[in-house]
Amino acid sequence: MSQHNHSKRSLSIEVEKLLNEQIVLEGKSSASYLSMASWCETEGYANASNFLYAHSDEERGHMLKIFSYINEAGGHALQPEITNIKHKFSSLREVFEDVLEHEIHVTKSIHEIVDHCLSNKDFSTFSYLQWFVTEQREEESLARRILEIFDIIGEDGVGLWTIDQEIGKISAAQAAAAGAEA
Repeated sequence: MSQHNHSKRSLSIEVEKLLNEQIVLEGKSSASYLSMASWCETEGYANASNFLYAHSDEERGHMLKIFSYINEAGGHALQPEITNIKHKFSSLREVFEDVLEHEIHVTKSIHEIVDHCLSNKDFSTFSYLQWFVTEQREEESLARRILEIFDIIGEDGVGLWTIDQEIGKISAAQAAAAGAEA
């Protein structure tokens, strides 16, 4: 077994710890959205399900992005143990309320790491994390928009079906935008 050579790292032990904690949050996001997608699929919300499957993949991508950064900076990224994932929901609205709550939590965590990096003059990690700051603003805005759709359309009659259709349109627009960026 080789000993990890700390002289060849640019990442502080403390920032490595904070980023590994963020990996846990991103992994939990991925697992939570996967569980939500499965619930939506079994309840007949095909568009919401597809939206959440895609977001589960996206969150896993965020986790892997942090993995790479830690390891490239001389640290050691750790695979998180993911537990306590919610599997049952009382409504489609509850699913998206949970999404917003979770995204706000992730945003706060990113901001704490950014603040720590700036305070400790870790400008490389501070700069790296700006992508996540922007991404979190987009994630929160998207979750808020979906919840607004519940309020605008209402859940009675064909409301839930219509909401699912609107989520499908949002998902298609995101996919198109992602394709344009690639």
